[in-house]
Amino acid sequence: AAAGGRRIACRTAGTPATMSPKGRPEGEYAPKRVSAEGSRVKALDVIRAEHRSLAAVIHGLRHLVREVREHGARPDFGLLDAMLRYIDAFPERLHHPKEDRYLFRRLRERDPGSARILDELEAEHATGARAIRELEAALARYRSEGAAGLPAFAASVDAYAAFHWEHMRKEEVEVMPAAERHLLPEDWAEIDAAFGSHGDPLFGADAETEFGT
Repeated sequence: AAAGGRRIACRTAGTPATMSPKGRPEGEYAPKRVSAEGSRVKALDVIRAEHRSLAAVIHGLRHLVREVREHGARPDFGLLDAMLRYIDAFPERLHHPKEDRYLFRRLRERDPGSARILDELEAEHATGARAIRELEAALARYRSEGAAGLPAFAASVDAYAAFHWEHMRKEEVEVMPAAERHLLPEDWAEIDAAFGSHGDPLFGADAETEFGT
């Protein structure tokens, strides 16, 4: 039963290739195969697939919290820990730094008019790194305090979800189209190599043990 619950938590949550104007995930979130037709499409497909993976885990967090809060389910602290470890280890430590170092840097060079939105997104990357520490602390309090710690943890999860869905919306609606307009083939080759050099642990060999997928 526990394994089945984990499957539901991870698979009922997701985000599409695009998101709604309000930053809510909608549509299918399963990773789509990366196109082989040139590095430009491949690099952006990788970034979008990583966005879908992150949104699936975040939505899964919200699902678990709702099950506890609204249906009296027993909290699965092991799965909650695993989800926060994923967010910290992959998006915060790999995905976001590579966006800053490769995609954003090249776009600054080719399109100075993108500086405002890039400054905003890079600041949000720093905010996200701090927010995951706050989520970890809220989960630790929830684990030690029991039901009394649930409202604060739930609020932290909801705030983190809203923040990241809006952040990803801005990247996909504003930055990626600008990159397609302004970046050169040699820029895309570098970006493609950077994002192709790591795998998403949500779909790796340890995913079934970690997330019950």
